[in-house]
Amino acid sequence: MAASKAAMRGATILKASDDKTRELTKHTLMAYSGEAGDTVQFAEYVQANVALYSMRNDTDLGPGAVASFTRSELARSLRSRSPYMVNLLLGGWDVLGGKDVEVESETKEGKEGGSDAQDGKNGKAIKKTGCARLYWIDYLASQAEVPYAAHGYAQYYCLSILDKHHHPDIDFDQGMKLLKMCSDELKRRLPIDFKGLVVKVMTKDGIREVEFDDSAPVKSA
Repeated sequence: MAASKAAMRGATILKASDDKTRELTKHTLMAYSGEAGDTVQFAEYVQANVALYSMRNDTDLGPGAVASFTRSELARSLRSRSPYMVNLLLGGWDVLGGKDVEVESETKEGKEGGSDAQDGKNGKAIKKTGCARLYWIDYLASQAEVPYAAHGYAQYYCLSILDKHHHPDIDFDQGMKLLKMCSDELKRRLPIDFKGLVVKVMTKDGIREVEFDDSAPVKSA
């Protein structure tokens, strides 16, 4: 998941190292765009409520549950006197998703948190492999699970590239090359400098930030 580093008001860049993402759980990340005050306030509200749920129930919500909660809160604010003008991308690693695989059965004491395991045939257990999830949510509280998405001005330039080059079996290196293609297209087409990208990756091991060098000059169209 990537977001521009530029915090802007109109045509003025106020900050060149802004992070428009919030880590909601160990495996779930939210990126936002929209009105400056609304975005930060709503992101912190969702982050605090997800953390409260985890403390009360001693378990983390999955990406799908977090997306449903976020959409419901946006729908509620939409019907109030002060709706949030926020567009969101919410992604993460779903430990309860993916394919079923057979693993050696574990004792009750040896099981760790994560995907559920049920007794299968021949004394083995069935366990989920986990899978990546991405949810697109807009300020009108519309939600959709998608393989790729974009918000803001980037959607006008990047969605066609993603539509052409993305495929279900894409790996990390191919994904970074595709992101570089989108970044180059934005630098080529946009009349403003978006100050580079903050790039974060969600895996079964958690969320990590990766270095993304887009300082190379781009030839004009």
